[in-house]
Amino acid sequence: MRARDLLAPFPTVTLGTSALAAARLLAEQDLPGLIVVDDEGHPLTILPGTQVLRLVVPRYCQEDPALARVIDEAHADRFAGELGERSVRECLPEQPRELPITDTNATVLEMAALMARTRSPLIAVVDDRKLVGAVTLQTLLGRALEA
Repeated sequence: MRARDLLAPFPTVTLGTSALAAARLLAEQDLPGLIVVDDEGHPLTILPGTQVLRLVVPRYCQEDPALARVIDEAHADRFAGELGERSVRECLPEQPRELPITDTNATVLEMAALMARTRSPLIAVVDDRKLVGAVTLQTLLGRALEA
């Protein structure tokens, strides 16, 4: 089984897309992350949903989870409003990692290793630098467990 057999169309965003629009896309389509592309549609990186959360959850709550408990429920439910006018560019990790991008000939094991190594819930699949789709963790595991 190769990447070309498992890939599916997948939504993309650009570096300039608003973080709020990206968060809505993640939530509305129940996605594990988004593919960030350049102006020509070439994949730049993967934006995991957890990176969007890191932008909106106050740093003091990330560093000391007990502090999150002391915030009243009314305010805690509105933490996503902190996205404001921020962009996808601001959601990306400061230290770039290996890109979870592969070609259409990658095997299931190659894709699994890439996901594990990059800690990415999806892989962008390219053919001649053009995005042709993505393989999600759920699809990959589902296929691997069937075998």
